[in-house]
Amino acid sequence: MENTAIEVIDAIVARQKAFYKSGATRDLAFRKEALRKMQAGLKKWEKPLCDALWQDLHKCYEEAYMTELGLVYGEIKDALKHLPKWARRKRKCSPLTVMPSASYIVREPLGNTLIVSPWNYPVQLLLSPLVGAIAAGCTAVLKPSPYVPAVSSALEGFIKDTFSDEYIALVLGNREVNAHLFETRWDMVFYTGSPATAKVLAAAQAKYLTPMVLELGGKSPCIVDKDADIEIAARRIVWGKCLNSGQTCIAPDYLFVQENVKDAFVDAFKRELKCLYPDGTRGSSCFVHIVRDAAFKRLSGYLQDGTILAGGNMDAASRWMEPTLLGGVSPDAPVMTEEIFGPIFPLMTFKDKGEVVEFVTSREKPLAFYYFGKKADAWKIIGCTTSGGACINDTIMHVANSHIPFGGVGNSGMGNYHSERSFLAFSHERSVLSTPTCIDLKFRYMPYKLFGLVKKML
Repeated sequence: MENTAIEVIDAIVARQKAFYKSGATRDLAFRKEALRKMQAGLKKWEKPLCDALWQDLHKCYEEAYMTELGLVYGEIKDALKHLPKWARRKRKCSPLTVMPSASYIVREPLGNTLIVSPWNYPVQLLLSPLVGAIAAGCTAVLKPSPYVPAVSSALEGFIKDTFSDEYIALVLGNREVNAHLFETRWDMVFYTGSPATAKVLAAAQAKYLTPMVLELGGKSPCIVDKDADIEIAARRIVWGKCLNSGQTCIAPDYLFVQENVKDAFVDAFKRELKCLYPDGTRGSSCFVHIVRDAAFKRLSGYLQDGTILAGGNMDAASRWMEPTLLGGVSPDAPVMTEEIFGPIFPLMTFKDKGEVVEFVTSREKPLAFYYFGKKADAWKIIGCTTSGGACINDTIMHVANSHIPFGGVGNSGMGNYHSERSFLAFSHERSVLSTPTCIDLKFRYMPYKLFGLVKKML
C-alpha cells in the first residue's frame, strides 16, 4: 500500500481548515445530509468492504455485519434521529447571584479533526467516530491501518465516492505518515490502538493542548466464581474469546477461576467450543485468522508460558490458530504481562475474591472487566476495582449498547463515545450568559455598599 504523500496531506489539511472556517459544516441541514450520504454510501460499498474484511482477516459476512457495518448503521440512524435535540441550545438555571441574566449551553464543533483506527475492527473503529465528527459539525482526516490493505483500499474508495476531501478525506500509509499526522495541529484527535503509540501521539499533541479521545486496550480479566453457572459462563466466555479470534480490545484476556470449579470449567470450555465449531475452527468460515505473520509468531511464543489444557494446534501458512486454554502460567510470564490479542487464554485459580481484587488492582486499569457469579458479589468486586467497562455474567456485550458510554480509563484510554457521547466527543460545550440592559443591579459594583447582602447570597 502506497503512502499518501506528505504534501498531499498538508494540502488536504489546508483545504479542510478553509472549509471549516466558511461555516458550512455548522449548518444542521448540512450535517444531516452528510449523514444520509454516509448511510447511502455505506450501503453501496457494503459488499466491497465485506469482501475486503474476508481477504484481510478471514472475517465472514455475518460477523463483518454484526461487529462492523451493523454498528455503524446503528450510529448513523441514532444520530439522524436525535441530532436536532443534541445540537439544540439548552437553557440552564441561573442562580440569584447572576439575576436577571439567562444561562445557556451551546454545543459547537471543535473544528478540524483526525481519526486514526486500528486493524482489528477496521471499518467500525474508523466510521463510528466519523459519525460523531459529522454530527458535531467537524471536518475529518481519516487514517486506517496499513495492516489491512484490502480494507483500507475499500475504505478509501468509499470515502472518495461519498465526500469531497475538503470535508472528509482518507489518507494511507505507515508509521512515517502517522508521525507526520501526529505532529500536525488538530482541534481534536480520536485514536484507537495501543497505549505505546497513544503516548507518542499525546506527547506530540501536548504542545497544542489538543483534546483527545484515546481508545486503547489492556489485559481485561475474566473472573469465574464458584457460584457461577459453569455451562453458561463457558459458552459466553468461549464466544467472547473466539469473536474476531480474540483480536478484540475488550476480549477477555485472562481467566481467573475459583479453584473448586476449575476442572468443571475446563471441561465445559471444551464442550462449548465444540458446540460453536462442530467441525473445528480450522476450516470454519466463522473463525477469523491472525492478521499478519509477526502477530502469529508472537502468539505462538506464548504457548511456551504454560501447559496446554485445550487446543494448541496452528498453521503458520494460513495464520490459523486454534482457541487454546493455557494452565500453569506464572503471573510474571509474557502471556500474563502483555496484551494477548489472540485466541490464547491463560488460566489461573484463586481461593477467595480478595486475591482477585489484589491481583487486578495491582496492574494497569483494563478496558473491560468480566465477572461470572452472583450479582451481589459482582457489584462488590466491581466496587473494589476499576475498568473502562464491565459485564456481569457476560462478555463483550456492553459495547453493543449505544445508550451507555464506551471508553477506557488510565492505561486503557481516556474519553468515551457512542451515540450522543460521540457527538459530545467532537463538540465543545460553550457556556453563554445573556444579561438584559433594562435592569442594572448596583450591588456588584464598587465600592460594594451592599456587600453584607451579597455575602448572604453567595
